[in-house]
Amino acid sequence: MRPRGVYPVKSTFDLMRVWAMLTGVVLAAGYFASVYAGVAVSEMLPNLVTAIGGFELFLFVQDLWIKRRQPNG
Repeated sequence: MRPRGVYPVKSTFDLMRVWAMLTGVVLAAGYFASVYAGVAVSEMLPNLVTAIGGFELFLFVQDLWIKRRQPNG
């Protein structure tokens, strides 16, 4: 662990999760910006945001489940 409780990125899978998160945030921002500007939005854009969000939610719950099953101390 690094100072202030920050854990270093450990694997390629963790890096993939970071890129998925950043991609989802950029796509969501692009969607809301285009809706705000009144531009016609492709039907694929909300589907991409939902798919990436679902992927991240699944991995988050999986991490919680794995941590819950580990013995404490």
